[in-house]
Amino acid sequence: MIGSRILLVSVLLGGVLVGCGRGPQQSGQLTGSVHIDGSSTVYPLTEAVAEEFMKQYPGVRVTVGISGTGGGFSKFLRKETDINDASRPIRPVEDSLARQNGVAYIELPVAYDGIAVVVHPENDWVECLTVEELRRIWEPNSTITRWRQVRASFPDRPLSLYGAGTDSGTYDYFTAAIVGEEHASRSDFTASEDDNVLVQGVSGDPNALGFIPLAYYEENTDKLKAVAIDDGNPDNGEGCILPSPETVNNGTYQPLSRPIFIYVRADRADDPAVEAFVTFYLKQAAALAPEVGYVPLSAEAYELALARFQNRITGSIFGGEGSQVGVMVEDLLRLERSSTESTAE
Repeated sequence: MIGSRILLVSVLLGGVLVGCGRGPQQSGQLTGSVHIDGSSTVYPLTEAVAEEFMKQYPGVRVTVGISGTGGGFSKFLRKETDINDASRPIRPVEDSLARQNGVAYIELPVAYDGIAVVVHPENDWVECLTVEELRRIWEPNSTITRWRQVRASFPDRPLSLYGAGTDSGTYDYFTAAIVGEEHASRSDFTASEDDNVLVQGVSGDPNALGFIPLAYYEENTDKLKAVAIDDGNPDNGEGCILPSPETVNNGTYQPLSRPIFIYVRADRADDPAVEAFVTFYLKQAAALAPEVGYVPLSAEAYELALARFQNRITGSIFGGEGSQVGVMVEDLLRLERSSTESTAE
């Protein structure tokens, strides 16, 4: 399970942390608290980082909640939390509310994730679905209620749908990638912001089809079967591609690969506990991400993200426009750095 696999990383990180600039005495002197909420997708990584951080900084209490990306942003923009976990970039309405509330934020990518399309393990008729088939299933006012309506070769059985709730960044990204517009989907499906609930639902329903973060599939391969996706674009790999850390990393699992983020309130970034935690997060995410089912960013991306935090660069590299399919955060961070350097000259 996610928690037990972190134990191995704890040993490995012991040597890494010696070079982080804080010895045991300085770490022990730091006190305070860090309040985090938001995405259930990002939760396993943030919780792993928090556990390791509190071992090094026992005087700091880090709490991590799960309200979904949208629910977390609501708390964050009311200044109830220091950091928001997000499985998609901030949306225009949230960015506008941040301005109204005087909340400046620092957007920091922390890893890549995939969204896995899953069925019950006893499902022996579907191995691959096209993006077009998924669109017809999930689009608003879809009338598809049986498997045979998806493809004539499928059995005439009921189709039960499970997916992330509307406060979830996973829902936002999935609808943008599959239907073509955030929040555009049918409403008659079993929804939850808690991905464990979706795992239980699909694993208990032989007629189920659902979508969940890749990390949750990786932790439940004995209970779920992943469906390969064919996006019809030969540039992303030929034919049906199964979700995995490898296919997310090499860009062939499209269009359901995405970056995940933490958002830091700028007015809390100078708090010693918050500053130490965010710095720790960006330095250790590459080591911890694979152990909890995520794909690390490149070393350059983490360096650019850390520089973004250290320089307190606020706003979104996505322009506050929400989910954008097929975008590499490394490219956006490089572009921002080049623009900043040109302005400085």
